[in-house]
Amino acid sequence: MNKISFLIMGQKGYEVLNFMIQNHKDLIGTVVSAEDKSIQEDHYDSIKQLCIDNDILFFNRKQQYTIDTKYAFAVAWRWLLFLQDVKVIIFHDSLLPKYRGFNPLVSCLLNEETTIGVTALFASEKFDCGDIIDQKSIEVKYPIKLQKAIDKIAQCYVQLVSNIVNNIQNNKPIKGIPQNDEDATYSVWRDSEDYRIDWSKSSSYIKRFVDSLGFPYNNASSLVNNRLARLPEVEIVKDQKIENRTPGKVLYKEGIFPIVICGTGLIKVTSLLDNETKEELLPLRKFRTRFV
Repeated sequence: MNKISFLIMGQKGYEVLNFMIQNHKDLIGTVVSAEDKSIQEDHYDSIKQLCIDNDILFFNRKQQYTIDTKYAFAVAWRWLLFLQDVKVIIFHDSLLPKYRGFNPLVSCLLNEETTIGVTALFASEKFDCGDIIDQKSIEVKYPIKLQKAIDKIAQCYVQLVSNIVNNIQNNKPIKGIPQNDEDATYSVWRDSEDYRIDWSKSSSYIKRFVDSLGFPYNNASSLVNNRLARLPEVEIVKDQKIENRTPGKVLYKEGIFPIVICGTGLIKVTSLLDNETKEELLPLRKFRTRFV
């Protein structure tokens, strides 16, 4: 029997593992996962518990483990894999060769891509450059929050895994097609600085930025009265004629909600959380407030 090991993280990894347990439990070899402290919900504990409940061999990435199956599927995995005598198949959050690299789904949403999807490809020495096995895509409409996009794209993962597993079970060869490097684009890794809102951008972009970096990520941020704050929710407000336009300044309030000037357009901040305590900071203590 051609068993499959899984190196998985996050909701997408959890849903793939759950699908395999429900439909192909006998094919599951080793499962390896890792914690991700940079996001609010990494599904690590859920993945581990699912393995415990179903008597599946589980390892944390930091533990010493061995992959001895013919195939290994990497879902939402962020490290290069070099497994000898193992056919490694990567599942990547974009329609390659566009958006190679890190956080591709976030980059797709920021760029307002109307089609998002997942690519299954063979592992290669250069990340996300291997031959493409299959792709699944789905249409999205804006505004859309990151969590909803993840919910949608997770089904693309399950569909791809199902198709490839069926081929493996039926002893059909798994073939790939080389990528066209001339069409390739790259999505760069993000750190805490990349969560900061640039108020000189348009209100429509800032709305998309906040939605794209929301749960399960840690939300877009801004300095407010020299205090780092997170913005889980904002709304676009009709622009006004502003003589001395200064992005980031509060123009007026609607109830307790500050209306902030953008490069073009206005944003209503409907939730503002302290970065450390997660305390709600609205209403603001002073009207003359600048978001930086």
